[in-house]
Amino acid sequence: MPLDPALNSLGFAKAPADTRVVVAMSGGVDSSVVAAMLAEEGYDVVGVTLQLYDHGAALAKKGACCAGRDIHDARRVAETMGFPHYVLDYENTFREAVIDEFADSYLAGATPVPCIRCNERVKFKDLLETAKDLDADCMATGHYIQRKQGALTAELHTAGDPARDQSYFLFSTTGAQLDYLRFPLGHLKSKAETRALAKRYGLPVADKPDSQDICFVPNGNYAAVIEKLRPGAADPGDIVDTEGSVLGQHSGVIHYTIGQRKGLGIGGLADPLYVVRLDVDARQVIVGPKSLLATRRVPIREINWLGDEPLKAGEAYKISVKVRSTKPPTEATLRPISATEGEVELMAAEEGVSPGQACVFYETGGTRVLGGGWIWRGA
Repeated sequence: MPLDPALNSLGFAKAPADTRVVVAMSGGVDSSVVAAMLAEEGYDVVGVTLQLYDHGAALAKKGACCAGRDIHDARRVAETMGFPHYVLDYENTFREAVIDEFADSYLAGATPVPCIRCNERVKFKDLLETAKDLDADCMATGHYIQRKQGALTAELHTAGDPARDQSYFLFSTTGAQLDYLRFPLGHLKSKAETRALAKRYGLPVADKPDSQDICFVPNGNYAAVIEKLRPGAADPGDIVDTEGSVLGQHSGVIHYTIGQRKGLGIGGLADPLYVVRLDVDARQVIVGPKSLLATRRVPIREINWLGDEPLKAGEAYKISVKVRSTKPPTEATLRPISATEGEVELMAAEEGVSPGQACVFYETGGTRVLGGGWIWRGA
């Protein structure tokens, strides 16, 4: 809620009825509650759901967002609350901006995070522009992250519930996008609060399970999706140690990730081996001891900086970072070499830092998200 009593709950100096807000509706409980909450407050709500891929393949799939069933659920919520709802066909955009890069990155030995690219290139880019075309004052989503008005600009902060914080997946949100976006659930302390609101509004999705998978990767089977998108990608090859000695064979580099220990099919060894590198061109999976996974220096590019002042090359910024979504932030130093490239030095070495994943920046000891970048090669 804004501190200024002259502003409505979305931060505009006018009545809710005169404030149009487009709500990005996935069909899940979070975005449905956002739409219902704003409709009940009297805002001019317009619900929009994106059709991101073929319904025929999606209808039978559980545990993923954006499937045909989810579009139906979003429409039912709109009917329940009495606001208009539109479905936009973004299949081509989604394939070009998210799926193709996911496949190519995976084949290059990276471990991509397509949900970040979807937010960056589809939801917060194309959909946001559509919201402006609809003369909306802002766009709201069900993400668990907070937007706060700072002394100089709108700031991004972690969610009130650390267990549901989605800042890792939203680091590439630009300052201009942040000016236009709203996250009405970011302050909530638990998912139970969201579900209680859904029941209070009488929403048909109140007990709907949370999505678990990447929407176009059923059951988390990345390799099966890659093989379908890029026939011939699962060519066999050798599993080798760091000296190049062949220890075994594999059925395709795409079946392995940096840091993997199980499923290597190498027996009779005194110490466990881990995947430390993938050589796609040579079709080799390189394995070694766990100690080789640890690194302190993380090269990054495509930096999105959300600090109050522009990054300066040659400066050292004391921050905290996440190099994977499931771990808490750790202290680090950011050293930019330009506005979009740099290196992060971790105070304590991390294992399994993988190209293709995000390195997200946080204010040390605080909740502010300072942006982030993409890890682009082995340190």
